[in-house]
Amino acid sequence: MSRPKYLEYKDSEIEWLGDLPSHWRTIPLKRVASCNDSVLSEKTPENTLIEYVEISDVDSVLGITGSTAHPFSEAPSRARRRVRDQDVLVSTVRTYLKAITPVRNPPPNMVVSTGFAVIRPDFNHLTGGFLGYLFRSEWIISEIIARSVGVSYPAINASDIMQLSVPIPQQQEQVVISCFLDHETAKIDALIHEQQRLIELLQEKRQAVISHAVTKGLDPTVAMKDSGVEWLGEVPAHWSVEPLKYLCSFSGGGTPAKENLEYWNGDIPWVSPKDMKSFRISGSKDKITGLALNESSTSLVKAGALLMVVRSGILQRTIPIGINSVDVTLNQDMKALRFKNPDFAEYFAYFIKGYEPSLLIEWRKQGATVESIEQEYLGESLTLVPPLNEVAKIIEHLSHADQRYGSLQAEAKKSSAMLLERRSALISAAVTGKIDVRNWQSPADESAFDEEVRQAGMEVTV
Repeated sequence: MSRPKYLEYKDSEIEWLGDLPSHWRTIPLKRVASCNDSVLSEKTPENTLIEYVEISDVDSVLGITGSTAHPFSEAPSRARRRVRDQDVLVSTVRTYLKAITPVRNPPPNMVVSTGFAVIRPDFNHLTGGFLGYLFRSEWIISEIIARSVGVSYPAINASDIMQLSVPIPQQQEQVVISCFLDHETAKIDALIHEQQRLIELLQEKRQAVISHAVTKGLDPTVAMKDSGVEWLGEVPAHWSVEPLKYLCSFSGGGTPAKENLEYWNGDIPWVSPKDMKSFRISGSKDKITGLALNESSTSLVKAGALLMVVRSGILQRTIPIGINSVDVTLNQDMKALRFKNPDFAEYFAYFIKGYEPSLLIEWRKQGATVESIEQEYLGESLTLVPPLNEVAKIIEHLSHADQRYGSLQAEAKKSSAMLLERRSALISAAVTGKIDVRNWQSPADESAFDEEVRQAGMEVTV
């Protein structure tokens, strides 16, 4: 559904802002808002409880998603920037620009990381609601990105944010724009939530299909026996249960000397955890030379092995695995499992996917500063071994299931992304006067919005 436009526009004289409604003004933000006004005093009693908000606790759609309570004496050293109702938190680090949100009814003594600029509206000119949407508009985010400096973590100074010129309608108009956006973004957010829930349900279903196939097989009438492993339960009676070390050999990796330039930028893939983003490993970001292979602790892993990350913080929640389709070398945080039967590599990969939480507990070294999978635990782990003809059928069955659920998840993610784009575009259009919502009222009949969503191909499919 198209929105009406204002009758008259004028040139804002700001290239990235374009035309504005003729009665709007453009004013430097520093004239209608302040920044980082309040910090906790160093004299705050040590037992004063504060609520600390880190950048990871903030999302531009979800708002403040969490905080950590600390006595002042134990709080992070950066936890001193205070916030109050109607403030707007803006991440000054470009990498985290999705961490932008208005603050609504914060608890007493809420403080935030110095990675935020805390923007406070001057209520004589600006409402907190309108300011919050201003900072979630595409054009102001683009300006923050353009003005950020630095290599590893590009950032903008809070003072540079305050130099930005912003469009300012009359206050009553600001209130209507905020109410309109509250209503419309809430509906979009509800649809996004449904898509995210659909993705979760598809993942749960996919997990259940994998778990059943790799432990129960495909024949529902087959006789069963106790596996001897509590979390596996009963398994087909004709399957064997063997320690993994009897089914495969293990090899590790190493890092050629970084300072020796003759070792690097060759044509041999050198796989590290950062390359484990897909199941089929056909290359790597870093490559080494034949000289490095001959003179370092790394070794060549022929195609068809199961590659596994065995040392990384990511092992707190998942086990990255993949099968290499080309010969590769590995760094020291990786292991290669070479199975006596090549087809078993893919079956075992599905076995890991189906029982990741249980295997993380069984294989992971406890108490280490970095999460790691111990080869001793890995090798002794009891593994189900179906007959080879069943292995092939299970792999084919799960491959089709993976494609089916993967396709459905991709569709849901695409719909979610389209909704986010619509949300962002709507906010930008409203706060820059590209649409006129002064006469907007919350409709009793929502069918027009629902039809618009349907026609855009963003309807929820459950």
